[in-house]
Amino acid sequence: MIAIIDYKAGNLTSVKYAFDALGADSVVTSDPRVLESAGRIVFPGVGAAKSAMENLSRLGLAEAVKRLAPTRPFLGICLGMQILFERTEEDGGVDCLGLLPGVVKRFPSAPGCKIPQIGWNDCAPAGGADGAAPYYYFVHSYYVPLGEWTAGVTEYAGVRFTSMARKGSILACQFHPEKSGEAGLALLKGWLEC
Repeated sequence: MIAIIDYKAGNLTSVKYAFDALGADSVVTSDPRVLESAGRIVFPGVGAAKSAMENLSRLGLAEAVKRLAPTRPFLGICLGMQILFERTEEDGGVDCLGLLPGVVKRFPSAPGCKIPQIGWNDCAPAGGADGAAPYYYFVHSYYVPLGEWTAGVTEYAGVRFTSMARKGSILACQFHPEKSGEAGLALLKGWLEC
């Protein structure tokens, strides 16, 4: 069973529908005990980092995520990716979960680039593998700089940033696979099969 974390900041309905479309058994929950019993965990996100961290702490989910993410297949999406890092510049600076090293930054102003980035963009493999990079749907004003856990790279507003990160059992993506059509469903299906 897949536990989709409800911390009052997630894109829960679309995420649940995507797993339903793949025939996967999933449940939306804010109960740490359900996370404990789940075989896989999804950490979706839409919203602001400060309120998300406050909700995670209030619901007893912050400690559960820190403890469980390294122990089973774990997928962070958008804000759910950013909160896995040590800190974000959002909301004047917020300490996050610290499961991945790095600080989430705000996009700089750049001619012709609106902030937030809203729309389709590619995600190239970090190693520069050959072949066409898939396109996914992004909605974000903050980004994770390139680092040792970068698995996918995207460019926007003159910044090359981490659009996918991987560390052990943790996979995280800045884009929304649940809103990315066939490419997004293929990514979710691959995650279910790993």
